[in-house]
Amino acid sequence: MTDYRTSFVTVDDKAEWRTLFDGYARFYDVPMDDATADRVWDWLLDPNHVLEALVARDGAGKAIGLAHVRACPRTLGGCEMGFLDDLFVAPEARGSGAADALFESLRALAAERGWPAIRWITQYFNERGRGFYDRYTSGPSDFIMYQWKPDQDLG
Repeated sequence: MTDYRTSFVTVDDKAEWRTLFDGYARFYDVPMDDATADRVWDWLLDPNHVLEALVARDGAGKAIGLAHVRACPRTLGGCEMGFLDDLFVAPEARGSGAADALFESLRALAAERGWPAIRWITQYFNERGRGFYDRYTSGPSDFIMYQWKPDQDLG
């Protein structure tokens, strides 16, 4: 296991973040264009936008993992919790502790912000990711996620 340093992204991190973000999009077979990536990057740097990004860096300072996280209302608790939108570690760094370092930063962020939980989703075929997530949870939740596209004809 390697020790990793994590931090929120800064303006100087765009090129490394983009490489990781492109890798994340490729993993999920989602085409990524400059307009979309630039919009997400702008969100990450906007202190008034809810989305934030953590990066994990190796001993040489290279960004090798990212986590996009945001506050999410938890109505039944009358509080906010964290929502992990994206987690990605460069293939060559998987299994090295980078994802653990990001999760430890998420743990600290949750404590700092009073989030009682952090939720996320992943696709069923992400077996390696699910194996990692199972180390931090008692397995998948009892919730079922739906996705509705309002402009889609249901007839």
